Amino acid sequence: MRIHCPYCGSRDIGEFIYRGDAAPTRPATPDAGAFVDYVYLRENIAGPIDEHWYHLHGCRQWLTVRRDTVSHEIMSVTLATEGAR
Repeated sequence: MRIHCPYCGSRDIGEFIYRGDAAPTRPATPDAGAFVDYVYLRENIAGPIDEHWYHLHGCRQWLTVRRDTVSHEIMSVTLATEGAR
């Protein structure tokens, strides 16, 4: 699989580190139950999902990759800071 980095171009997946689903957000309150859910409970989505990838052996930027988990087709790649709130 290849990821098209906005800075470095098309690169082999071996240059990247997978962080996981980009959707979960850290709980605003220090509730232990909500924090456990945030850290450990994840949906196993079959289909398109936004994921965070780190380009370790390249520009060292965090990327948001829109990928289909069934076919592994990569639909889009953007810098993670572009979608930050």
